[in-house]
Amino acid sequence: MNTTNPLLAVVLYLAVLILAAVAVSPAAGDELRTLHSQPCFSIRTADVDVVVTQLGGHMAPVTFFRSTGDSQGDGIRPYYISPWQDENASDIPAPVMVPLRGDFFCLPFGGNADEVAGEKHPPHGETSSSKWSLVGSKESGDATTLTLALATIVRPGRVTKELSLVEGHNVIYSRHTIEGFAGRAPLGHHATLAMPEKEGAVRVSTSAIRFGMTCPGMFSDPKNAEYQALLPAAKWTNLSKVPAAWKGAPDADLTRQPGRFGHADLVQLANESWETTGGPAWTTATFADDGYLWFSLKDAGVLRTTVFWMENHGRHAHPWNGRNNCLGLEDVTSHFADGLAASTKENALTKAGVPTAVELTADRPTTINYIQGVAKIPPDFEIVQEVEFAPGKVTFIAPNGKRVTAPVRHEFIKSGKL
Repeated sequence: MNTTNPLLAVVLYLAVLILAAVAVSPAAGDELRTLHSQPCFSIRTADVDVVVTQLGGHMAPVTFFRSTGDSQGDGIRPYYISPWQDENASDIPAPVMVPLRGDFFCLPFGGNADEVAGEKHPPHGETSSSKWSLVGSKESGDATTLTLALATIVRPGRVTKELSLVEGHNVIYSRHTIEGFAGRAPLGHHATLAMPEKEGAVRVSTSAIRFGMTCPGMFSDPKNAEYQALLPAAKWTNLSKVPAAWKGAPDADLTRQPGRFGHADLVQLANESWETTGGPAWTTATFADDGYLWFSLKDAGVLRTTVFWMENHGRHAHPWNGRNNCLGLEDVTSHFADGLAASTKENALTKAGVPTAVELTADRPTTINYIQGVAKIPPDFEIVQEVEFAPGKVTFIAPNGKRVTAPVRHEFIKSGKL
């Protein structure tokens, strides 16, 4: 498969620049502003303020409930921003780590350490480390949409990023359209939340899963001043009972985050399909002490799995320096974070019937629709046990019966329309 046509790559890149030049709406006010050392685009409503970096398209900071604020009047900002952003750090080991923050779209998802058919992609792909161009922003009814575009070079293609906000919703509706980039590839979202220092303060839950697995190989290598706590290559079905690396040690409860101080671990959940569950697959993180929950919604027939990246002061090399505390809840089709080579070959997940790559075609665009949002919760709402879907709204239910309903156009997951 020859996917490295330099002339086609140049043509696609010029097309993106032309579209950006002619499509920008002067009235949109989408001028670049620098936040945490990176030039950023932004989009906002009375409820939500979204900032996305020009480099890599990383989405953070994001402020939800900005019209009402929290007890300090600052709104809710759930996303992680890497601690070296304001330090002018040099010698960053991977391009994706330069702007590292919040949520970003990865194509191909993963480390991409190995060359495949003449392609050598950067970690998490050019979509997470190259400069995006502004296409424009528009309002349609009660929805406001920011559109960015990127021409990929390693494997020629064009990716269009649309981030939409709806008045009265504390929700971000994301749509990525992939054109070209023909061939199989892992892809997905890398949503990353900031964690408090208090162990177990955040409760994580998901829709039904077929099984979960810990990373088959060494995820955190002590040779690199990194340490992990979970048993490699373990398979399980209960998120609260995950085997530890040490003989005789109790199972880890991954519903309680952060956990296992001084360690960094990776696991992957195979989500049950829409046909099985009767609705979108979901992941929630409940910040009871702060009075809110974060959620994501997806079509598990498109983004088949969820990767948990649990980083609790477990990496001590530069620029981590033992201070990183975040939780990646990454909805992907991929073989863990291993990249193109591992995800397009037979692997532990494909043997279990879980696809780890998406077939992209040159003559038909592929779209990835995704939803992230925040809902305020009452006291004693510890964790989400169940989620109900009704037209234009989602209800989160705790084990004690407490219910929280939020306006969410979850129909967007299938239709791509607001």
